[in-house]
Amino acid sequence: MELDIQCEEMSPSRWAELLSTMKSCKTIRLDDCNLSSSNCEDLSSIISTNPSLTELKLNNNELGDEGIEYLCKGLLMPSCSLQKLWLQNCNLTSASCETLRSVLSAQPSLTELHVGDNKLGTAGVKVLCQGMMNPSCKLQKLQLEYCELTADIVEALNAALQNKPTLKELSLSNNTLGDTAVKQLCQGLVEASCNLELLHLENCGITSHSCREISAVLSSKSSLIDLSVGDNKIGDSGLALLCQGLMHPDCRIQKLWLWDCDLTSASCNDLSRLISTKESLTEISLIDNNLRDSGMEMLCQALKDPRSRLQELWVRECGLTTACCKAVSSALSMNKHLKVLHMGENKLRDAGVELICEGLLHPNCNIQSLWLGNCDVTSACCATLATVMATKQCLTELDLSYNPLEDEGIRKICEALRSPSCNVQQLILYDILWSAEVDDELRALEESKPEVKIIS
Repeated sequence: MELDIQCEEMSPSRWAELLSTMKSCKTIRLDDCNLSSSNCEDLSSIISTNPSLTELKLNNNELGDEGIEYLCKGLLMPSCSLQKLWLQNCNLTSASCETLRSVLSAQPSLTELHVGDNKLGTAGVKVLCQGMMNPSCKLQKLQLEYCELTADIVEALNAALQNKPTLKELSLSNNTLGDTAVKQLCQGLVEASCNLELLHLENCGITSHSCREISAVLSSKSSLIDLSVGDNKIGDSGLALLCQGLMHPDCRIQKLWLWDCDLTSASCNDLSRLISTKESLTEISLIDNNLRDSGMEMLCQALKDPRSRLQELWVRECGLTTACCKAVSSALSMNKHLKVLHMGENKLRDAGVELICEGLLHPNCNIQSLWLGNCDVTSACCATLATVMATKQCLTELDLSYNPLEDEGIRKICEALRSPSCNVQQLILYDILWSAEVDDELRALEESKPEVKIIS
């Protein structure tokens, strides 16, 4: 049994009603419910008396250090079987870390700890690392984003990693680590016995100077399948170094996020080689990099390679225009594996989208999710988009936000949605102006096809 409630103010009567339900729940999720430390006393009792409870999610509640102290009393009970604990943005400080250290040391059932967006600081996380070093700790996932960590944390993290073969996921994004610390961390990861699968280092002050060490992790840890270094200024030279590790025969990367990394079209030669030959790679994000049409054309050439297994390509806000759309169309007509294509925030215009639709309509194309928000699209190409919607049964999600489609364009899209052969389940139309009459048509359409969600 699951209890999943979000964004609800808890009155005393409502809370009392939920407590009786919680006694038999396997999963409890109460994000954004205005909970406080007083609620944690009750939750502590639930944790200690409900042996079937394995997941507790309390993100975005003002629990504070006092609340965590109450929770941990329940977590420390021998009857507790909790496996996953989410405490993101709960107003915790380093004072909570001593209590959580005790839980890590004493509770082998706990495999996931998510404490991001709390001001734990370097001193607090060092205490958590002490708990991780206990042989009883079997932690597999540790999320520490936005925890105000500095370079000084790396020594403690590396010591914990050396003693924690169970750890599979480590997220340190949005902490000011810098190159020196990231180099040390990567050296520790290469030596560690853990089979790390996920490493997130977004917005950590990384430049090209760290990329050789990150590359070494990629080539030495065949378990690593998810790497994110987005929002770091690694540049083309850093990407070239990363690709040395990515192209290593032992690298099994599946998901690679490189958004806002100061890449240009010069990186697309390496990226194309990666996309066309690394068969494990299924998802790549290149959002907010200045790839331009010449770079996109190289990526499209890679997508046409029979060896490519890429399923998701994110190229939003990459300086693309109509000029690259013929290459995109050609890639879509030849690639059977691509399922998700994000091309929003590019000046593709009607002529470009018309070309892309030619590829979408090809029998080989299996696109499920297409994002074309803010692409300077007008009602002029909505008839073609409607044809795609009505004929490509694989297409389930379409984003046309921030385009001046007006009533004429929206009506054509609605006509496609009414078609029995249209399988679009989510249509995203943010910030598009239409009349009250069209609004009524959209609401009526949602009522007649409840499986369709129109987001505006």
